[in-house]
Amino acid sequence: MNRFSFFSLVLIFLSALVLLFILAPLLGMFFATGTGELFETAREKEVQRSIWLTIWVSMAATLIFAIGAIPFSYLLARKEFPLKRLVTGIIDLPVVIPHSAAGIAILGFVSRNSPVGKMGSAIGLDFVGHPAGIALAMAFVSIPFLVNAARDGFSAVPVRLEKAALTLGASPVRVFFTISLPLAWRNIVSGLILMFARGMSEFGAVIVVAYHPMIAPVLIYERFGSFGLNYARPVSVLFILVSLTVFIILRTLAKKNAETS
Repeated sequence: MNRFSFFSLVLIFLSALVLLFILAPLLGMFFATGTGELFETAREKEVQRSIWLTIWVSMAATLIFAIGAIPFSYLLARKEFPLKRLVTGIIDLPVVIPHSAAGIAILGFVSRNSPVGKMGSAIGLDFVGHPAGIALAMAFVSIPFLVNAARDGFSAVPVRLEKAALTLGASPVRVFFTISLPLAWRNIVSGLILMFARGMSEFGAVIVVAYHPMIAPVLIYERFGSFGLNYARPVSVLFILVSLTVFIILRTLAKKNAETS
């Protein structure tokens, strides 16, 4: 009993150290920022535009790429095919490579001389320095979160339910939308929220593709580089508060939807 109690104390102590490591820098930043300074920063048009741009572009990137990511996740969960392990490894590549390198890869993919860039130019769209380019950079580094979460959700759906529906004459499309998708929806929503949140926080890939217009992480970096810590800190605190608020709202809505379904 004493040995177990000592072990429990060690676990609690180590857990507290990890929590302190996460909370201490954030709390220090919050305490160092005055309320008046925070409200003054919140009234700046540049800050408002930057935060709004960050939110809507990340949301758009999440919803657009979900159209392909969710069916892809179902395919990974249900089908066996050659080189499947290689494919699952490729999915995680954006998470492990340096994000500056990811930005360079995206820039080469959408530059004016690339096939994608030329197609965009043909319709008057230049990805470099444009919200569309920002969305691509955000999606590139964040889509693994959605794919992996949705794949785990589909994998947890009993195959026998799908087979029973097929035996009763339901089409594969109907089985997907009436059985597989609803039962995996909780994981999919979790993946959508994680992809959205990760996209909002991206800096390295975005700054290579589009320094302007500035999303919030780039604005924070620009103010820190130009004016120092004291000028960048209020924007950081404000963006963290906004991000946390949006994240809590999405989590609450997802939880209510899961409870009513």
